[in-house]
Amino acid sequence: MRRTAIISSLTAAVIFILVIILFRTRTPFGKSNSDFVSIPEEGITRIELSQDGEKLLLEKSGEKWIINGKTEARKGGINFMIRILTEAKIKSPVSPELFKNEIEVNNISPVLVRVYEQRKLLKSFRVYKTQLNIYGNIMKMKDNSKPFIVHVPGYDVNIGAAFSIKEQYWLPYTIFNLLPSEISSIRFESLQDTASSFSISGKDGKYSLRGNGNEIKGFDHELIIRYISYFTFIPFETWALDLSREEISSVIQLDPLYRITVVSADGKTTILSLWQKMKTENGIQSEDTDRLLGKTQDTDDLFIVRYFDIDPVLKKRSYFLRK
Repeated sequence: MRRTAIISSLTAAVIFILVIILFRTRTPFGKSNSDFVSIPEEGITRIELSQDGEKLLLEKSGEKWIINGKTEARKGGINFMIRILTEAKIKSPVSPELFKNEIEVNNISPVLVRVYEQRKLLKSFRVYKTQLNIYGNIMKMKDNSKPFIVHVPGYDVNIGAAFSIKEQYWLPYTIFNLLPSEISSIRFESLQDTASSFSISGKDGKYSLRGNGNEIKGFDHELIIRYISYFTFIPFETWALDLSREEISSVIQLDPLYRITVVSADGKTTILSLWQKMKTENGIQSEDTDRLLGKTQDTDDLFIVRYFDIDPVLKKRSYFLRK
């Protein structure tokens, strides 16, 4: 009887272990395979992103987050990332065949994510950016773990884009941020209507207006001052993350609608080029009358600019002439 009881106990233990193993390899796949959420005691303080030998560090300093120990990060970007890290859920598993066809065949390398609270590693996982789904990602805990599509419940947005190792993604969405006293010259070019192009130069409140290389007399000095003041803050809405490198290249090869060149008092030049943005609704493509695509000489990427934000500086030369 005792021997039978021992054998029964051992058998039950083996079955229990097998059940645990099977449970960890089946839905809901077990924590080691599918738990992407970071749960800090007080708060996440450090996020490390790395891909193909490149690294980006986001670290909390007081109430601010710093990029690579240098520049303050954009608040909206950090808040979105924290939300992903603390609220992410499995949307659906990804079959081995689908992972192979979408990720391996296309040589998509993962972004390795490490999340810390002080010196404690809370979570480590891999993000494969893809256009396969609207959430823009397939994630794995480890190289040999099961792949999943991950999302933030209630937000049908591309969360894969948030795992960017580019410093510019984390910077404030600002094109121009100059006081009038910090501006040496402005050149506005309308490539569709060259007769409306102009340039402004001057300092200490004294300015000149030129068109087609010729100095223009009789302009309204107050309108010049007002125009220059608009450059105190001109933001863009977001990066054009849904465009492929091929689509970006095709846009950049076209002449822009407008080009604005601003030279600061300390000699720094910013060149903003603006192109028509297209939108697709119900399968029909048309011009977006609310937004433009923009780019400065400092980046190879495009961003989206609202007309609401950029329209104050899209003036014609005649705007400055006394009526």
